[in-house]
Amino acid sequence: EAMRPELEQALGGRDAEADDARLAELRAKAERIGEVNLAAESEVKELEERASGLNAQREDLDAALRDLTQTIQKLNREARRRFAETFEAAAKNFSEIFPKLMRGGKARLELTEPDDLLESGVNILVQPVGKKVKDLSLLSGGEKALSAIGLVFSLFLLNPSPFCMLDEVDAPLDEFSLAAFTSLMRELKERSQFIVITHNQRTMQAADQLHGVTMEQPGISRIISLQIPQAA
Repeated sequence: EAMRPELEQALGGRDAEADDARLAELRAKAERIGEVNLAAESEVKELEERASGLNAQREDLDAALRDLTQTIQKLNREARRRFAETFEAAAKNFSEIFPKLMRGGKARLELTEPDDLLESGVNILVQPVGKKVKDLSLLSGGEKALSAIGLVFSLFLLNPSPFCMLDEVDAPLDEFSLAAFTSLMRELKERSQFIVITHNQRTMQAADQLHGVTMEQPGISRIISLQIPQAA
């Protein structure tokens, strides 16, 4: 009763039809919203915690990505430096060793992409005496063998090991090339011990020690050893 005059005064100037329309609009919106989710607050907190955890994981991944990128860049710089040093030393060795294997010949190594060391290939260019510079694929069998031997020794000398095993590398060589090969072996044996598997008599003559397998009786093998200096 105390509020009646105030309410009548407030409602006296209202439009009943507009109020009914507004009320119907609000009811329609309420129906579209549906039932009230009493667990909404706890669900929001759970989603916020999950979002916080995911953000933390994303920051960790971003940090790991930055570290990985920096590591890759560092490794690439180191790989370029080491490759450049190794290639330069190998190219120098190859240009010095090849003339010893092929008298009067020349050879060199070239990069296919000097501006991109990590993606670059290597060309092997060989010039036998009296011939033009040729790609390795255009050489004869003996020239290919000498080039391959020179390249192997060029890489071997970068970090010599106590032992080096060669299996039938002299098979395609003629007498002249064999003399150059055995001469180079005598020079390099001061640094490493070479174990050569061969059937060539010329190579055997240059050895310090021979080990052979014979079969005097069928199915029974026997190893024979010979010290060349003692035998001489």
